[in-house]
Amino acid sequence: MYFMNFKNFINYIKKGVTNMPIIKSAKKKLKQDKKKTLLNLRYKKGYKDSIKKLKKDKKSITLKEVYAQIDKAAKKGIIHTNKAVRLKSYAARVSSRS
Repeated sequence: MYFMNFKNFINYIKKGVTNMPIIKSAKKKLKQDKKKTLLNLRYKKGYKDSIKKLKKDKKSITLKEVYAQIDKAAKKGIIHTNKAVRLKSYAARVSSRS
């Protein structure tokens, strides 16, 4: 499903699905999934925003802070370990440019 922006996607997640589950365990699972999705989005947005800040203004955020955001996302399983390594390499290249 395509969303115009991040805010619309968050509202869609919070609103929920049109077919509500009937079984109690399915209701609980739906609730858990919503919570986890929002949490995952928070980590994903965190590392993406930190890389954007680094690209825009190198003095506003340190490389160590960017690495921390990326490592958190990798540790939580939001991104793969190899992707985390690639992102860290990219961040280092961006920060070294003058």
